[in-house]
Amino acid sequence: MRILISNDDGVSAEGIRELAHGMKALGDIYVVAPDRQRSAAGHGITLHKPLYVEEVDLGSGIRAYGVSGTPADCVKIGVNEIMKDTPPDLILSGINQGSNLGNDVMYSGTVSAAIEGAIQGYPSIAVSQCGYKNLDYGPAAAFTVKLVQEVLKQGLLPDTILNVNVPELPANEIKGHKITSLGTRRYHQIYEKRLSPRGTPYYWLAGGLQDLPNEAHTDIEATKDGYISVSPVHFDFTNHDLIDTIKQWNL
Repeated sequence: MRILISNDDGVSAEGIRELAHGMKALGDIYVVAPDRQRSAAGHGITLHKPLYVEEVDLGSGIRAYGVSGTPADCVKIGVNEIMKDTPPDLILSGINQGSNLGNDVMYSGTVSAAIEGAIQGYPSIAVSQCGYKNLDYGPAAAFTVKLVQEVLKQGLLPDTILNVNVPELPANEIKGHKITSLGTRRYHQIYEKRLSPRGTPYYWLAGGLQDLPNEAHTDIEATKDGYISVSPVHFDFTNHDLIDTIKQWNL
């Protein structure tokens, strides 16, 4: 089995290293990830400048490459160039430092890398570790191994990925996992206006996070309650319920 792994934290991030080494028992591991931090890059791709690819040492048994592009770029070039003669059986993105819960999936480079994997025709999973400091990625990596084995057995719909979030808890305090829907959260869009040394104004996004009221079956509530959340994310944006209604409009 061949597994392609990407992320948005960069090829040298601790989370992707932990995931790659955890997956080695399942097959051949290829890491193709941004050469620097690209969090919240969304699903952007590079069209108007070249992409540079450089081999990186992530340890024995792992073929790793840093790419001067976005997470989606990394998956595209990983599938279509680096692994074109030996295509992957599955694509993973992560382990991300910090959660990707609720509407975070719209901005997340981690989730976008997995979505790009599904667009390319491969079962794909995004994995995130809640929290930001002194993180233990071991439980997330161990759960992902089990999830990968089950996905390869059961399969996924072509336009669906799994979005996994692991609570910020020691392994012995994680209660298990729940299959969840996406919750709702909102960021206070506060911009600080500053001046450069030359007097040019610039803006720095500094808003905080607010979780809105969520039902118990959402990913936000599951991780708060100590469970790993697994959300099937469907990226057909069409609102099929409105098609017949809009057909009746006087256009």
